[in-house]
Amino acid sequence: MKNNRIMARMVTIVFVLFAALGMAGCKGKEQGMGYAKQYIDLHLHLDGAVTVSIAKELAKLQGIELPAKDDQELERLLSVPEDCESLNDFLECFDLPLSLMQTPEGLREAVHLIADNIQSQGVIYAEIRFAPQLHTDQGMTQEDAICAALEGLKETTLKANLILCCMRGEGNEAQNDETLELAKKYLVKDGGVVAIDLAGAEALFPTKNYRVLFARAAEYGVPFTIHAGEADGAESVRLAIEYGAKRIGHGVRIMEDPEVMQLVKEKGVTLEMCPTSNRQTKAVENMDEYPLLSFLEDGIKVTLNTDDMGIEGTTLAKEYAYMEQKFGMTPEQERKALSNAVDAAFTSESTKAELRRTLGLEE
Repeated sequence: MKNNRIMARMVTIVFVLFAALGMAGCKGKEQGMGYAKQYIDLHLHLDGAVTVSIAKELAKLQGIELPAKDDQELERLLSVPEDCESLNDFLECFDLPLSLMQTPEGLREAVHLIADNIQSQGVIYAEIRFAPQLHTDQGMTQEDAICAALEGLKETTLKANLILCCMRGEGNEAQNDETLELAKKYLVKDGGVVAIDLAGAEALFPTKNYRVLFARAAEYGVPFTIHAGEADGAESVRLAIEYGAKRIGHGVRIMEDPEVMQLVKEKGVTLEMCPTSNRQTKAVENMDEYPLLSFLEDGIKVTLNTDDMGIEGTTLAKEYAYMEQKFGMTPEQERKALSNAVDAAFTSESTKAELRRTLGLEE
């Protein structure tokens, strides 16, 4: 009997060891094996971060019947299709998640749930962006939407701030002006609205149309980033920098113009790069040529982000693992990308110092 107990104990130990190794292997594939184990996401769209579980919670909270008979169908409705051909096709995926954030309760809870979700994935600081003008279908004003989002921030322990998106489009100039005025009203260093953005169909509504809007943002002292060099070419980035953007959403297409690449480098502009998104929207046709690491090695300030994690089925851990496995991103390169993210964050110096300590980035 004693020998049987010893044998059983040995079998148990071996089983546990194999299980631990298996779990470590799975974790390695998810998180990557490099430097990054905690993350900063500077480019995360609220409506693009709605997962199946979050959609169900938002629907239940508001008594909304979801247009899906099961989780698999709901996931298909929330996710980009495999045959997505362009950014314009990609943008159609936002209809359902936006429909769940048309009340103060829905928007507040969306911010809370999404912040908690990414925190559980290792994100220690995020800038969550959304367009207040897209949340007014059921009677909320833009200001109501901002206040609801701010309430959502209070319900999470994640360090996070909000970026208000103006939208590329036709006939919405007044709405964009209102978004800017509200950004000025609610602007803080931490724990709220810290910047504005310009999002939407870049190729259809070019950056050159928004010169006056960003001239006023600069006059107000409202920091801004601009989606550019994604669906449109390098010239879009050049204009964004001319307007005063310190960060560029995506910017991947500067690889088409060495002069714009040099301009980004000389001005110290930070790129918010999002590999999975760029692959799915066809911003980059051949991902073998994805320039993130070459930009980084050339001295361009690159950061790694998710963009629309719910729609794309990604996380920041997956983004880092992808860059490691496909391109051989090294621990030192990951450390540099995280350091760039801290430097470029629209937040206070005290928060940046705390993030550097947490990430082990202090010299």
